[in-house]
Amino acid sequence: MNYPRSVATLEKAELFGADIDALLPFENLTDAQINDLLGLAKVHRVAPNKTLFDEGDSAENFFLLLDGFLRIVRTTQDGDQVVMLHIAPGQMFGIATAYDSECYTMTARAASDVVALSWPSELWDRFAEDNSAFKSATRRAVGLRMCEMQDKVITMATRKVEQRIAHAILRLMNQAGKDTGQGVEIDFPLTRQDISEMTGTTLHSVSRCLSKWQKDGIVRSERRRVVVCQPEALPA
Repeated sequence: MNYPRSVATLEKAELFGADIDALLPFENLTDAQINDLLGLAKVHRVAPNKTLFDEGDSAENFFLLLDGFLRIVRTTQDGDQVVMLHIAPGQMFGIATAYDSECYTMTARAASDVVALSWPSELWDRFAEDNSAFKSATRRAVGLRMCEMQDKVITMATRKVEQRIAHAILRLMNQAGKDTGQGVEIDFPLTRQDISEMTGTTLHSVSRCLSKWQKDGIVRSERRRVVVCQPEALPA
């Protein structure tokens, strides 16, 4: 991966999974401006199933995901965990300060090996004033989250269990799909329990659907991996 010369001199640059100046928060910035922002950032490496922050923690930082995928999880009053959405590389998250919230309202858990940058929340106003790209990235992040959660609510309220499971798999395929030549693989570990938490269904229902679809050649599900072979055959 090639980077601008001034960025390549930074120790952090070797961690980047994409051209840093192609990411929305850094669009239209000079190398000097990018280096200034990176110099204030902290790098986080997070293993699968580990958290960057938990629901209720003080919102001390805001984040940019560079590599890997995150699950954003909410805990119900009964103690059940619901996967609200997934975060893909290049997206900002943990932006509680943009909502004037002092605490994170959800948990950010790594779905795969993750590399992220963070900045102290007290820098938010400065970034928003000096860097219009950060404002744009925030608006886009908020818009994407709102649309995805509204879509999730509608799906939960109007679709049958089989349709909810299919809808969740197709959404992940579109967000994190990798063509293998034999289908599109969701590019991070995904268990049946994960799908159950995403769709508000039982583990038994997820297992029953995936087993049926695998028998019909629609999906392959094994070893925490899901490959969609015939997306058009999944129930809409």
